[in-house]
Parts: sequence; structure tokens; C-alpha cells
Amino acid sequence: MRLSALPTLWVTALLALSAWPLQAHCDALDGPVVVAARKALAKGDAGPVLVWVKPDDEPQIRAAFARTLAVRALGTEAKDLADAYFFETLVRVHRAGEGAPYTGLKPAGLDLGPAIPAADKALASGDLKPVFDLMHGVLKPGLEARFKQARAAQGTQSVDLAAGRRAVAAYVDFLHYVEGAYRAAAGGVHAVTAETPRAESHHQH
Repeated sequence: MRLSALPTLWVTALLALSAWPLQAHCDALDGPVVVAARKALAKGDAGPVLVWVKPDDEPQIRAAFARTLAVRALGTEAKDLADAYFFETLVRVHRAGEGAPYTGLKPAGLDLGPAIPAADKALASGDLKPVFDLMHGVLKPGLEARFKQARAAQGTQSVDLAAGRRAVAAYVDFLHYVEGAYRAAAGGVHAVTAETPRAESHHQH
């Protein structure tokens, strides 16, 4: 494997792993999709959950919602089973609409790390600064460490072949880290900008 390919693979793997907490958030019993489902069932109105699925999936969810309401009226045990069925159906269809696999509902109270709770709190409070601070606190040490290593290695590049290779590795690692972070952030901005004008767009997790 080429040396220059290693940082790229590392960044790709990191970004893939970072998707797990978000998936767990959507699939959890205390996640936003199931919370919306509980509200909808309590009101007898499917509206709160339809925003979580694509327009083509709306008939399926409306039908499942109607069946769930009918079964809920049969008693406490039937209500619990009907609710579980609707939660499973809604989350599965929501995940499929994102092109993501569904692996079952996750228990409430999962450790989602700091990012998702901070994002939810920011939306509730209207204050984005804690999220900026969190991202800065994560990105700054990674950038500084690789920058210092690359700078220090530059001075030893001509000592011998091994030192030169270490210098090149540090240089490549720093550049790929910067590029990977930039692409992850810029890609999100471009996606939001492209989708915002669409009247039919839904808030997806």
C-alpha cells in the first residue's frame, strides 16, 4: 500500500465510524423519530411522523398508523404490541429513505457522545456557540499536533533516508487531516445549500 494512501483511509474510516451515534440516535426508543411517533399516537394524528419519511412512503406510514390506532383500542397489551409495531415500521421506513440499513430499535439512554446532545441542545436553546466550541476543541488539538510534527520533521528531512520518509509521512498526514476536515465541513454546507430551496425537503436524521 502506498504511504500517501494511509491518511486518506484513516480519515474515511473515522468519518464512517462517526455515523454510528447518529444512526443510534434515530433508531433509539428515546430518539426523535420514536418521540414523534409517541406524540402522533397520543394525538391520533399522523402528521408529526410524516415529516420523517419521504412522500412516496407516506401511504405506507398512514396505513400502519391507522392499523396501530385500531389495535391500541383492544387493551393494554394490544396497545404495547401495536406501538412497538408502529415504532419499528416508522424507523425502518425512515432509515430506508436515507439509504441506510435498519438493525432494530435501540434502547433508550444510549451514550451518543458529546456531539449529538450538544446539537439537540443548541436547537432547543437557539445558541450554537457550545457546538462551535465543541468542534473547535476537537479540531484544534488534531491540527496543532500534526502541524508541529510536520514542521519539526522538515528540519530532519536531509539527515538520512529514514528521516526523510518520516518527514514525508508527517507532511502527508497533516495535509490529509486538513483536507479531510475541510471536505467533511464543506460537504455539509454544500448539501444544505442545495436542498434548502426544495419545498418538499424533510428534516432527515
